[in-house]
Amino acid sequence: MAMVTHGLSLVVLRNVPLFAGLDEGELERLSKVCGRRRAERGEFVVRAGDSTDSLYILINGRAKVTNSDEEGREIILAMLGPGESFGEMGLIDGSPRSADVVALEASELLVLGRDEFQRCMKDNFQVALKLMQVLVRRLREADRKIESLALLDVYGRVARLLLEMSELVDGKRIVKRKVSKQDMARMIGASREMVSKVVRDLELSGYIAYEGDRLVITGE
Repeated sequence: MAMVTHGLSLVVLRNVPLFAGLDEGELERLSKVCGRRRAERGEFVVRAGDSTDSLYILINGRAKVTNSDEEGREIILAMLGPGESFGEMGLIDGSPRSADVVALEASELLVLGRDEFQRCMKDNFQVALKLMQVLVRRLREADRKIESLALLDVYGRVARLLLEMSELVDGKRIVKRKVSKQDMARMIGASREMVSKVVRDLELSGYIAYEGDRLVITGE
C-alpha cells in the first residue's frame, strides 16, 4: 500500500462528511498519514472476519457491502460511491470485519490506520459526533430494510429502493447510480426475475421512465 499523493488525499478528506468539522491544519495532518489502495473489479477490499485495522474512503469507483446467508446466497447491505467510507465500527470496538466489501469496478481508496483515526476522534468532538450520526443513519436504514422485508411485497420493496437511491435534480427525482436487476434483487431479498417484472410494470404504469441511462421516478 503506497502512500497517497499529499495533495490528492487532502482534496479527498475535505469532501468526506465524516471529517467536515476539521480545520485545515488537522486535515493536513491526516492527509500525510493516509495510504492508498487500488482494487480491481470483483476484488475483495475486506472480508468478513478479518481484523479491523483501517478506515477506507472511496476516492473513485464503486463497491458493495455484502454478506451471505446460510445457503451461500449473497445479500447486499449497501452500495458505496466516491467519498463514502467503511470500516468505522470495528475501529471503535475492535471487532473483526462484519461484512465483505467488493469493488464493483476498478477503484482507488484512501486508507487511514486505526491509531490515527482514534487520535483524530479523541481530539475532535466534531468527528466523534459525525461518526455517531453515520452509525445512527445506518441503524435507521437497517430498521427500514427489516420493515420492508416484514411488511412490504416485492412491488413495495422495489419502489422503496428506487426512492431511496434517487436524488432530486432540477425538480425531477433521478436514480443516477447504475444498479443491475440482480443486485437490486440481492438488496431486497427477491429473485432477479421478479425484480425485472416489477420494474417493467412500474414503467408500463407510468411510475418510472428512462431518459438515456437515467431512471426518472415520474409518480410517487
